[in-house]
Amino acid sequence: MIGFRFDLIYRYLKPHRKKVILGALALVLVNILSVTIPMEVRRLIDNLQAVEDFEINALLKQAWWIVALASSMAIVRLISRQLVFGVGRQVEVEVRQKLFDHLLKQEPGWVQTIGSGEVISRATSDVENIRRLLGFTILSLTNTILAYSFTLPAMLAIDPWLTGAAISLYPIMLCTVGLFGGRMVKQRRRQQESLADLSELIQEDLSGISAIKIYGQEGFEQNAFKKKNNAYRDSAINVARTASTLFPLLQGISSISLLLLIAIGSTKLQQGGLTIGGLIALILYVERLVFPTALLGFTLNTFQVGQVSLERVEELLKREPLIKNNKTPVCLKTKIKGQIEARSLTVQYPDSHRKVLSNVNFKIEPGELIALVGPVGCGKTTFARALGRTIEVPRNQLFLDGHDVNDLDLNDLRSNISLVPQEGYLFTSTLADNLRYGDPEASLKQVQDSARQAHLIDDVNGFPDGFDTLVGERGITLSGGQRQRTALGRALLVPSPVVVLDDALASVDNKTAAGILNSMRSQRNRTIIMVSHQLSAAAACDRILVLENGHLVQEGQHNDLILLEGPYKRLWEREQAVQRIDSALPVNENK
Repeated sequence: MIGFRFDLIYRYLKPHRKKVILGALALVLVNILSVTIPMEVRRLIDNLQAVEDFEINALLKQAWWIVALASSMAIVRLISRQLVFGVGRQVEVEVRQKLFDHLLKQEPGWVQTIGSGEVISRATSDVENIRRLLGFTILSLTNTILAYSFTLPAMLAIDPWLTGAAISLYPIMLCTVGLFGGRMVKQRRRQQESLADLSELIQEDLSGISAIKIYGQEGFEQNAFKKKNNAYRDSAINVARTASTLFPLLQGISSISLLLLIAIGSTKLQQGGLTIGGLIALILYVERLVFPTALLGFTLNTFQVGQVSLERVEELLKREPLIKNNKTPVCLKTKIKGQIEARSLTVQYPDSHRKVLSNVNFKIEPGELIALVGPVGCGKTTFARALGRTIEVPRNQLFLDGHDVNDLDLNDLRSNISLVPQEGYLFTSTLADNLRYGDPEASLKQVQDSARQAHLIDDVNGFPDGFDTLVGERGITLSGGQRQRTALGRALLVPSPVVVLDDALASVDNKTAAGILNSMRSQRNRTIIMVSHQLSAAAACDRILVLENGHLVQEGQHNDLILLEGPYKRLWEREQAVQRIDSALPVNENK
């Protein structure tokens, strides 16, 4: 069992302390009224027994007074519940927003390491548990304490022995709730997990419907869904079975408690030691304590679950991003020119002993079109990520316009660099919204210009809805080349002085890639770095940087590099050989 974290609970409730205090005062008033009403009923009944002739007006007056008290109690109870539950809902919204804002500050590598499913679970299920902790649990515990604090003295004042007999079975009720309540919490958790597995399978199959169709695995997926669906059914039945056993047991124990009260109370009535009004008041008090007693077990379980969720959410909130601004970051007042320099740049990932980049030195002047090439795993993508500081970069090794990238404000740095990855993520929205994602206020003309530069405009004109075309989840309605060109158009729409294409033209044919580069090259105010394995496109660049095993091994223009024995010449000859083989293959006319 986790220790009580009242410090955390207080911290979350502190901004809403006025509403919490008002809700607590309302609960106090509710419990005062709930104790007063049975006393008034007792007085009314005893008055009826005490006089032979009573006035109907006096009777109605007392009855209306009781009705007024009951109505007031209902109204105040409603207010207290709205106040306390409202605080729980407000805290839920605040924690979820705070958690989302904090997650956006984390580096991409951490999210991929911990797993998006785990993060989503904490941002949804755990936050909901916190809401129950600060809403239902606080209300229930406070109400239970107040109910016993006010009701037991009133019962003892009527008859201590009858009070003891009436509540003697409550420990059994509490133990029963504890036994079944813990089991029900676990069963509900398994039910939620089964539902999550079911939802995940549906989402995965909808995303991969093409693969299912291609390989004819509909039957396999149907069986997988059937198993998970049956698992959810079984977990739901287990919850229902436990509930259908527990609540009749509680009702039976409560009934036995009332029977004891009536049996012993009847004897006292005959002996003259108790009035009818007193007996009825005791019955009302006993019934009043049944619900909070039965609910106490569930409340304690919810309290424990909520505290665990508090710890899990706090663990995320305490996690400091590895990549963040210095205490005094350099804020750029104007756009940079686009000069990039690496001085003995060495990058090594935390969980690896291998240096992905080792002692790399080069300088890129503003407006240059540079190709960064090399075999798979040579460090090309690592450099692209290092330039945008999505990975940790050692100090005094990578510079932008003479500024160490570690000293620059992250927002300023990334607003001056447009990074286009190979798998550009597209959102489930229109083509225009995806293109203007970097600048949501961009005009339609700017969107059209960026699509034209990315050689996407002909495709857009062929769509029935043009720029209003819905691209679907992750751009599923577009081809690979169209997705890449959309991601490229998004980057080109933002007037960044530096554009980094991280294999962003891999799904585009050489002719289109050359056209895109020529279009970008016409903008001499931009420094363009093309990370690619397409040497045909790299040949048109101003300079080519060749990486191998994390080292910069060659640098120069295409015509010079192919004359030298080295990795670039080997890569070029391999690409030419592949193209000759492809051109020799028969063309499928039906393709």
